[in-house]
Amino acid sequence: MNLKLYPLILLFSVVFCAVNAQTAPSSDELFQQARAAAFNQKDYKKAIELSNQALIKSPDYGDIRIFLGRVYTWSGKLDSARAQFKLVLSKHPDNDDASLAFGSLEYWNNNSPLALQLVNEGLKYHQNAKDLLLLKAKVLNDLKQYSDASNTIDTLLKSDPTNTEAHALDERVKDNAAKNKIGVSYDYIHFDKQFNAPWQLVSLEYGRQTDIGSIIGYVNYANRFNSNGVQYEIDVYPHISKTFYAYISGGYASNVGVFPKYRAGFSLYANLPASFEADAGFRHLYFTGDTWIFTASIGKYYSNFWFNFRTYLTPSNSTISQSYSLHVRYYTGGADDYFSLGLGTGISPDDPKNVVLLNNGNNYKLRSNNISAAFWHSFKRLNIFFLTASLDHQEYQFQTWGNQLDLGIGYIRRF
Repeated sequence: MNLKLYPLILLFSVVFCAVNAQTAPSSDELFQQARAAAFNQKDYKKAIELSNQALIKSPDYGDIRIFLGRVYTWSGKLDSARAQFKLVLSKHPDNDDASLAFGSLEYWNNNSPLALQLVNEGLKYHQNAKDLLLLKAKVLNDLKQYSDASNTIDTLLKSDPTNTEAHALDERVKDNAAKNKIGVSYDYIHFDKQFNAPWQLVSLEYGRQTDIGSIIGYVNYANRFNSNGVQYEIDVYPHISKTFYAYISGGYASNVGVFPKYRAGFSLYANLPASFEADAGFRHLYFTGDTWIFTASIGKYYSNFWFNFRTYLTPSNSTISQSYSLHVRYYTGGADDYFSLGLGTGISPDDPKNVVLLNNGNNYKLRSNNISAAFWHSFKRLNIFFLTASLDHQEYQFQTWGNQLDLGIGYIRRF
């Protein structure tokens, strides 16, 4: 090498490295590109590559390493994800985001004992961390430690009373915590035109939590059309996964007219992200012939509110009868403490006071509009008292309308 050129070469190298350092993306820029690849493009492979490039520049950048672990989790590369979370926690055991991500991985992959250990470690440093408390309640519910799960939810709701996911979980935990429940309800239905005598309905129920899910049996008594009838029903809510569960129902009555001779129902429910829930299914009634009704709904928890929109579609030879309803609940405390308001049009086959009105033949679809309200309140956690009221403006003959007022009261005891 010509020694006279050496200073020029050295200067060129320094300038080149400086320019390259200025044009090469920083670890923060690579992190943003990785997030865009994962969330906007759903390109997890690219997100992993970009995250690893960022970590070469900043190996102790905890947020990037936790993000990389999450992308590995979404990609099904669980051991790689665990390695990233462990590395962060080994250097920063107080990193609650790493505890949450690691605990969530184990919870969703059926390793709840380890998930609980990870969450508890995180709560040592952040005892009021809302996401960690919510995950802990889910894990405890999965481990069937229902009392501890309820206490954890209570702690969370004291600091965050509008946490909609906690309210939804509280309802499931309460059902699981009390293996048994008994209940009784009474409805009095007054008609201004359609019938001279009121209808009266009494329902007794017994429910039990089992390994497959909740099973509830009913004995329903009704006096309507100046006649008495008894119906026997059973509802089953089998758990399918952490996302899906089902509703399966069947009923029988000997006095056809007061009740349908047979009834059956099925719906598949899905717990969706962002506190949404949806279901779809069918109902079947048999009086002297078959009536099939198809139903679907979408629900959403928001702040202290729960919204649900449902439709029932009943096909016949010449038309499809349609029923729509919107229900809103405002929670004042736990899952059994709320006010509700409902608005609807059409007849619901899930409402025992109206189900016989579906047995009117298929020549003309009768119309109906209704408004309903309810108040539920729990005391000492295991006792539930409720009041209901509804007003229906109903077409009971062709272009002939009348009103019916329903007042109800009920009590449920969990044990």
